[in-house]
Amino acid sequence: MAEVVVVGAGMGAMAGAARLAVAGHRVQVHERADRHGGSVERYERDGFGFDTGPGLLQLPAVWRDLFVKTGRAPLESCVSVHQVDPASRHLFADGTEVTLPAASRAGVIDALDSALGAGSGERWTDLVSRARTVWDATRRPLLEEPRTVSGSARGLPDPYPAGRRGLFRRRTPTLDEVARTELRDPRLVALLGSYARGWGLDPRQTPASASVLAYLEQTFGSWYVVGGMQALADAVHARCLERKVTFHFNSEVVGLTSADGRATGVELADGSTVPADHVVDGTGRLSAGPAPLRAETAGPAPTTRDATAGPADAPAAGAGRGAPVPGHSRHTLLLALRGARPADTVHRTHVHSDTGVVTVSRPDDRTLVPDDAHEAVVVDVAVPAGSSPDAGAEAALLAAAERAVPDLTRRLLWHEARTPADCAERTGAPGGAVPVPALAGADERPLVPNLGSVRGSWALGGWAHPGGGLAHAGMSGALVAGLLVEGEDWRGSR
Repeated sequence: MAEVVVVGAGMGAMAGAARLAVAGHRVQVHERADRHGGSVERYERDGFGFDTGPGLLQLPAVWRDLFVKTGRAPLESCVSVHQVDPASRHLFADGTEVTLPAASRAGVIDALDSALGAGSGERWTDLVSRARTVWDATRRPLLEEPRTVSGSARGLPDPYPAGRRGLFRRRTPTLDEVARTELRDPRLVALLGSYARGWGLDPRQTPASASVLAYLEQTFGSWYVVGGMQALADAVHARCLERKVTFHFNSEVVGLTSADGRATGVELADGSTVPADHVVDGTGRLSAGPAPLRAETAGPAPTTRDATAGPADAPAAGAGRGAPVPGHSRHTLLLALRGARPADTVHRTHVHSDTGVVTVSRPDDRTLVPDDAHEAVVVDVAVPAGSSPDAGAEAALLAAAERAVPDLTRRLLWHEARTPADCAERTGAPGGAVPVPALAGADERPLVPNLGSVRGSWALGGWAHPGGGLAHAGMSGALVAGLLVEGEDWRGSR
């Protein structure tokens, strides 16, 4: 039995903590905030409730596996989860709209042909179906095997032929290039590009293999947790408590302590230290963290302190206020509406424009409203990390939302805004940055390997392999638990 300190109480960190506790280790979690869940949070006011972080779940089997492996009660006995159908509604810049059914190839073909013209559906589904080759080739190395060394997510098998550059040079096409070549219709191009733009990525720079994101949604669907994602976070937290995991809130870890090249514990903001045999970092900000996160706007980053080497290391070069923040964050509006949610309302609408994609979420969830005569709506768009959206940006978001909710202005009681600064305050991520999943193939900020740079240290959560998103966070918990319990040469369950 080992003493394990987990840094952070995000979803990946709690998933790892529960698995390690079941394996017989004594696990304590130190979280800088006063709550669990990380980016998952529910805002409540006047009887309304809103997800301020992720609102839908992909690959719920990840969380089903966690509950099966850590106790008797399965996931569905702890929370109510159902597939969202229709999957999504898209409002294009030219006024065309299409509603896509969930997990139905034939239904998608019919919907696209009816909205965009004959042949549109076949072109779309042919491209998305071909993305299965990416899924088949990358599922294990990117999702089911730990990453123990630093490296890029690029170089993945790609189902699209490389384009010729010059006489001999060839390169992998981008998502935008493949869309324009194979889909042709600008609305289908926008549809495919929205899977990258939703993560704040530019389809013109994102590799074509990111089409696997569309394949995942069309094949496995998207799922909603009644009560919002906070209900899932609460269930995972409760499972941790059942497994005797100890939580310390308002307890900020500022450094990793080590001796003779091995982790010995963590240092807290109050100057005290907590000894441990293993340190599991769920924040991406300890010695295993990526360099970009150690040189951001929030001042000095946590450090690694070796008891045999004297004072703590200095912050990374470039640290301090004013440094540019890489990646993207979210600008979110929480809308309280008078009037009942219409029975035929689609849960999620994507509003396309020349400047981006705005997502309008209208969950059919009685627990989020004071009564049946009101509706709770979340409006969300990706923005640069560290940016400060102004009144004009907020007005543009409301205008986009009104395309999805035509009577919005008349029904609006009040709204609350959430900016990158709010995200930074909530999660501790510099600039409010949101991690991207490895499957997106983006390289702006390489993911942290699960094996830390100091022996006895490990990394999980959105900033570690396999990256952002609730499913990926849950997978990272399983990967780190496997490495710590089975040994550093463990390559995943077979």
